[in-house]
Amino acid sequence: MAEKIPQLELLAPARDAETALAAIAHGADAVYIGGPAFGARAAAGNSIADIARVVEEAHKFGVRVYVTLNTIIYEHELDEVKRTVENLYAAGVDALIVQDMALLELDLPPIDLHASTQTDARSPEKVAMLSAAGFSQIVLPREFSLDEIRKAAQAAPASDIEVFVHGALCVSYSGDCHAGAILAGRSANRGECPQICRLKYQLTGPDGKPVARLKDNGPAVRHWLSLVDLNQSANLLPLADAGARSFKIEGRLKPVVYVKNITATYSDALDKAIAASGGRYRRASFGKVEKTFTALPSKSFNRGFSTAFLYGRPKGMISEYTPKFAGEPVGTVAAVKNGALLLNTTVQLHNGDGLTFFNRDHELIGFRVNRADGDRIYPAPGTKNLPEPGTTLFRNFDSEFEAILGRPDSARRTIGLNITIRHLPDGRVALDVSDERGNAITVTTSQPFSDTARSPQEAMRADLLSRLGDTIYRLDSLDDRLGNLFMPSKALVALRRLALDALDRAWRMRYTRRTRRKSSLGAESMKGLITTYHDNVANSLAEKFYIRHGATVDEKAAEVETPRGEVRVMTTRYCLRNQIGACLMRDDCGDIPRQLYLEAPIGRLRLDFDCKNCQMKIYVKK
Repeated sequence: MAEKIPQLELLAPARDAETALAAIAHGADAVYIGGPAFGARAAAGNSIADIARVVEEAHKFGVRVYVTLNTIIYEHELDEVKRTVENLYAAGVDALIVQDMALLELDLPPIDLHASTQTDARSPEKVAMLSAAGFSQIVLPREFSLDEIRKAAQAAPASDIEVFVHGALCVSYSGDCHAGAILAGRSANRGECPQICRLKYQLTGPDGKPVARLKDNGPAVRHWLSLVDLNQSANLLPLADAGARSFKIEGRLKPVVYVKNITATYSDALDKAIAASGGRYRRASFGKVEKTFTALPSKSFNRGFSTAFLYGRPKGMISEYTPKFAGEPVGTVAAVKNGALLLNTTVQLHNGDGLTFFNRDHELIGFRVNRADGDRIYPAPGTKNLPEPGTTLFRNFDSEFEAILGRPDSARRTIGLNITIRHLPDGRVALDVSDERGNAITVTTSQPFSDTARSPQEAMRADLLSRLGDTIYRLDSLDDRLGNLFMPSKALVALRRLALDALDRAWRMRYTRRTRRKSSLGAESMKGLITTYHDNVANSLAEKFYIRHGATVDEKAAEVETPRGEVRVMTTRYCLRNQIGACLMRDDCGDIPRQLYLEAPIGRLRLDFDCKNCQMKIYVKK
């Protein structure tokens, strides 16, 4: 028996049904979308009817639809969660992405379950536990190296490994960030992350004074916890070889033009990776994507790019002077004359472009281009704070690129058909149709045809059979065996329509959803575990899950029972000392004190440097 070729999945985000449909058209193998409630992006909920509409279109291409139910669940919500899951299953959803272990205790339909990154699977042992609990796909932390991904995959051979490849990086291990809940009363584990990490902080020592002698001589007030974005577009094949099977784009709050551009970027990159693999992998869905644009990730929102910890510990991990999108560098200001900017640039700018620059205080300033004339641009009337000569300009809105992406026909996805048309012994005409999904059907006319045409018919038949209009199909090959048989065009069109209907029915019958795996966790599998608020136990069924497998439930989730004293609100692999060149194990720290704090109106954070594990832990007092 031939070995099954592993499938690689590009997983795209969708804030709503229209974005999901755009992601499918631009090359996604799966989409993840919020349900009516309980998703970790509270502002991105969708009705069951809209999700069912996405499912119907997605399944035509073998694209899977995952719904996020990845918040922690309060006791009074358990019945509503159960009803929601039943409705999602009835709508045809392929899987749920969840964090709360209560889902494993509820009496649910046999819907497939994926372990969200919020489950904090940061060790091979935790990955193995989630796999044994019945999760068929496990989302790893963004912080993992290639070697850690490999070990996670080896620990859970029965489950698929999912990794983030693009978008925002959380500074804390996901699921173990309690800063929003403790400091702002808005919890990331409840879909209401207030983005404490994107705030501006002053770096101080124990005496509360700013750390003045930073090695880059810059200010002590910066966005010290605001990481740059992830971009693994060049690393998909190494990730696959390490055991990753699903490549996830972050961004369920992003607009549709972002999802189009980034999905297309990674679809192209995944095709190249598979081609370079020599047949070791294949795509998890079907269809050819034809775009009207060249995908360029630098043109969509980002804070700068990083491969995070995939190949070790990098420096330059924060967008220290702004959490916003500065854009691509487009040149420098040569002079300012009569309200116009003369530029040193080789980039073609357009009317309506958005440009930015950093002023002397490292503040990001933006303005709109009213008119572009070669290397001379005229800012929109009323623009204040124009850049000085020598200032670098960036473009964070390319009006022409955005206009192309904003069109509904920016990409089209089709299924290739191979058609044979032949004459049967009884005079009827048969159409044999196969497609790239593995379907093969034959339809025939009800009446015979025997007349000989006075002129060649092949071109006419080829034209009619290739007219597939607004269907999802395209004609890849035609084997016409009718010779000079005359067949009225009306009869041929009717036969084509009959074939496409039969093909649709054949695929609907063949498409199957995965069902949830049975748990193999033993009664003593968690013996010795004493839960803390970091385990996010928020209801009686989650508590039952841990107790049933040998754990002791000591503390509840921070959202249920607020911890007191000095509370660890983040654990990060990012290290601020490494960022500023003051590693306690390696660098000359100069005048930078050992104990550091971050101060902002929202609170004072104490930084603890766990050098043995190369982690930074962040504490606040309650």
